[in-house]
Amino acid sequence: MPLRVELKPFERIVIGDSVIVNSNTRARFIVEGDAPILRERDTVTAETADTPAKRLYLCVQTMYLKNDAIRYRASYLACMNELRRAIPEAAGQAETVDRHVTEGALYKALKEIRALIEREDRAVAPAEAMP
Repeated sequence: MPLRVELKPFERIVIGDSVIVNSNTRARFIVEGDAPILRERDTVTAETADTPAKRLYLCVQTMYLKNDAIRYRASYLACMNELRRAIPEAAGQAETVDRHVTEGALYKALKEIRALIEREDRAVAPAEAMP
């Protein structure tokens, strides 16, 4: 199913191994095919993957964009184990992520991990707010 994309000026989008950078005006286009697509704002880099949930996101993001879940399976399992140790109260969400990954629904797994990152941020925020 074609995907309609609208980019703001200078916004980036990742399509597989390629990055498209928009010009200085708003642009609309349609992507046809099965290539994995992520907006730059939905990506995590090695430099920004500084928590267990973000490291898991980076791993699944790589699996998704490289279209190669098997190659990154060992890294995924290590990241998932780290997440389960760090946030044991998020076991239900971790199981949902694992089910999506097992079924090959990597984009759905990324969406679930984004919720985990928000949960992780909320858990850390009160501790940082204390004097």
